[in-house]
Amino acid sequence: MRYLPLTEEERQEMLQSLGVDKIEDLFTAIPEEMRLRTDLDLPAPLSEAELIRHFTELANKNNDLKSSVSFLGAGSYDHLVPSVIKHLVGRGEFLTAYTPYQPEITQGVLQSIFEFQTLICQLTGMEAANASMYDGASALAEAALMACAATRRELVVLPSSLHPEWQDVVRLYLENQDVSIAYLPYDENTGIVDPKAFDGISWSEVACVVVQQPNFFGLLENVASFKQIAEESGALLVMAVDPISLSLLKSPGELGADIVVGDGQSLGSAMGFGGPSLGFFATSSTKLIRRMPGRVVGETVDSEGTRGFVLTLQTREQHIRREKATSNICSNQALNALIAAIYLSVMGKEGFRDVGYQSLQKANYMKGRLLEIDGLSSPFSAPSFREFVIQGAVDWDEVNMRLAEHGFVGGLPLARFGLPEMVLFSVTEARTKEEIDSFVNLLRGLIS
Repeated sequence: MRYLPLTEEERQEMLQSLGVDKIEDLFTAIPEEMRLRTDLDLPAPLSEAELIRHFTELANKNNDLKSSVSFLGAGSYDHLVPSVIKHLVGRGEFLTAYTPYQPEITQGVLQSIFEFQTLICQLTGMEAANASMYDGASALAEAALMACAATRRELVVLPSSLHPEWQDVVRLYLENQDVSIAYLPYDENTGIVDPKAFDGISWSEVACVVVQQPNFFGLLENVASFKQIAEESGALLVMAVDPISLSLLKSPGELGADIVVGDGQSLGSAMGFGGPSLGFFATSSTKLIRRMPGRVVGETVDSEGTRGFVLTLQTREQHIRREKATSNICSNQALNALIAAIYLSVMGKEGFRDVGYQSLQKANYMKGRLLEIDGLSSPFSAPSFREFVIQGAVDWDEVNMRLAEHGFVGGLPLARFGLPEMVLFSVTEARTKEEIDSFVNLLRGLIS
């Protein structure tokens, strides 16, 4: 639709219908002393060509990943994205946030969501998945609330090795629901939770225990110990997983998880300056499906026996009585969920496994190279996947600024999380040996 501004005659017609003479009469409720009586200090208007040139100049000031090599992770990762994704998700049929309430005219969208749910179930080893969430952090918070509702308990146990920003989101959700949180400290030598940390928790009051796999430091937790304590106490096991790691690790379903959440940015979505992303949410128990937040697309047949898709469950307050709603989530990241579905379909099992294998091998290669630099060490002994922590008496913020001058995005300094001298690096399949070697050599020169 073209933008057609109002004519002066149309403006006057509208004002007359409102019973006023001029636009200023619509603002008589605003006190005189609060009204702006001078023109705004704005630059002169630009032509279309000038405006495009201006914003292009502003955009060129950004440090993007077309001109830089990234070793930054901590929740958003620079994986290779097949070009077919951009072409498919750019189709006009998918560019809408509208919920497909009318199945007779939205079979394509419903099927794409159904395929996403199916792929998430295959990836996680769970029985059912919803049509995605906003992001991994809010999905975890919703999982904690779901566990409280299912168990009728009001204590959630979080590991201190969980991403600190995810901890903040969960805390924000739960503190307004009168749900208490207990924290499991991680071992300072291994970087993962020691089962001895389970002592001192009132497990008979626990609704769920959460484990992040891999954890914030990129380390692999002992999930079996979490499952054992959950079974013994009658609590639910909630796993917050990195989807790429599932290309090599046992699925949460195999490990006995009750609820699985995660962030799907690495499944084909660009880093995009931190967003947008998507959260996935799955459960292993049929009795928990109706408590899942959001919506679930199901497969059915019409009156003629033809395969079709419908919104089977909509447990949000917009659709059912507020007191029976499981969440106030009223939308999702449908387009990013579609990206994830296309990514998993295009990569296939072998391609997806290769992404995880290359990420693992390249991360370990870079870690070994960094440890060759005098003054750098590895503070944690547990095995890692795609990310790892390096420690050194270095001003990592200053180092990152100097790295950026040479076209590199460094790791995440952990001083902001109370871990001075530590930095978190991420290495994906997108990195080459030449890039890693160049980065290590440059870093050696900067800190020596």
